[in-house]
Parts: sequence; structure tokens; C-alpha cells
Amino acid sequence: MLIGELSRRTGVNAHQLRYYEAQGLLEADRGANGYRDYDENAVLRVQQIRHLLGAGLSSDDIAYLLPCATGEAPELPGCPELVAAMRSRLSRLDDQMDKLARSREALADYIAAAEVSGRDSYPPFDGSDRAPAVPA
Repeated sequence: MLIGELSRRTGVNAHQLRYYEAQGLLEADRGANGYRDYDENAVLRVQQIRHLLGAGLSSDDIAYLLPCATGEAPELPGCPELVAAMRSRLSRLDDQMDKLARSREALADYIAAAEVSGRDSYPPFDGSDRAPAVPA
């Protein structure tokens, strides 16, 4: 099937499908005309990629896991190497969430302090109050 058909059947735009191919996540043969030609398994593969991306895995993580994946969800065997890779990614996500929580707390503190100080006005955040530049 051509890339447009794969896009229609999976709901993933052609640009993303080409990206998946460039990352080694998806394979396509090339016709004599140079067009990508995907086999029927590409639909399942794209569904697997989308699920794994939704779990916060990177393209590198997915490339490592995909050869072992079965089914749309996908199911992954519990071999020690795969479990270790997924635990590593989970740890990175936990670290990111901790950093975001600290950033959120700091920002909320700044907002609370600013509301207490009660200044009546402040220039717009986007700089739209600045006078236009005068040509020389």
C-alpha cells in the first residue's frame, strides 16, 4: 500500500510515517517509480509505535522494543533486558515529573507573592506596550 493509504488507515500523517521510517521504526519497499510500498503489517506496526509513543518512550526506546512486540497494544515479553529498558525510561519520566512539580511549585509561589504585593499595573508580558521602532 502507498503512504497515503497507510496514513488513512492509521490516522497518522505521511510526514510522521516518513519520520518513523527514518528512525528505523517502519520499513517500506520502493517501487520502480520510487514510491514507498508498505505491506499489510505496517498498519499493526504503526499502531504499536503510536501506543509506545503514548507511553512516553523515545524513538530509540521503541526501536529497541519493537522487534519483541506482538499485538496492537503491544504486548512485550518480560525478558530482563526489555524490563530493564522500560524501567530506565520510567525512571527518567519520574525525574522529569519531579522537576516539573518543583517548577510548578516555584511558579505558584511567585504568583502568590505577586498577588500579595498588589501592584496595580505592569507592562504586558508579551512586550506589546513598546513603542514601534522609528526608521532612521
